[in-house]
Amino acid sequence: MTTAPTAPNSSAEAPDDLAARAAELVRDAVLGDLARRAVTDCGADVGLVGVPEPGVSGSGGEGMVLRHWAGTRAALLHDLPVPAGTGLGGRALAERAPSWVPDYRADTTISHHYDAAVTAEDLYAMLTVPLLHGGTVHGVVYASLRAVVPFGDVRIAAVARLAEAATRALAGAAAWRGAAPPAAAAARRPPRTPLGPRTPLTRREHEVLRWAATGRTNPEIAAQLGLTCNTVTGYLKSAMHKLGVRNRTELAVTARESGLLD
Repeated sequence: MTTAPTAPNSSAEAPDDLAARAAELVRDAVLGDLARRAVTDCGADVGLVGVPEPGVSGSGGEGMVLRHWAGTRAALLHDLPVPAGTGLGGRALAERAPSWVPDYRADTTISHHYDAAVTAEDLYAMLTVPLLHGGTVHGVVYASLRAVVPFGDVRIAAVARLAEAATRALAGAAAWRGAAPPAAAAARRPPRTPLGPRTPLTRREHEVLRWAATGRTNPEIAAQLGLTCNTVTGYLKSAMHKLGVRNRTELAVTARESGLLD
């Protein structure tokens, strides 16, 4: 008497499928928690996280969708596609660098594709930080306020620390399924100049840096220190060059991490 072969169990998942599913669940949990903690830990009114998706094209063919949120009142920002280079989050995605504005609606340095959604939430100040690992962006976290205020170094550093912790968790989850981001992509972002005795800040550069890190504008710093606006701009540019950063947000974060503001 022979026994008919048993058909494979179609409901059973292969180990690779289970790992991929587990990694996806971890990613969603980490990013959802990141949006919430931008509100609870960093004092933002609204926290958002954009997730890169291949169907959203922008500069370099990149784009993301706002998949996680906390503190929103309307739904216009929910599941919103953001191509790289558009708005503040799209700029962070394209430049691989944090960025912030005290008044999103009045700012002239960003595109205004999303003014209707931002206005519906009554948002003004906004900070965006990319979740970077090996040059690959896992997402972008937004911390937004319903007021026109400068982002001081304390809040910038707090959001940056959240982003770093989330990025480490996402990189670990990606490694489970053999999808760790390639280190070669790091070449897309210029390396920072290491701090040390060869890149000291002058006393004036340090003074200007400390005021800039509190969110003061160049005219406010000039008035405080008895300098001209052009002189303040020159000191800031020199400090950025020495610290290997490209904007005021990176300057504040790097200065805080390096102990220059202690």
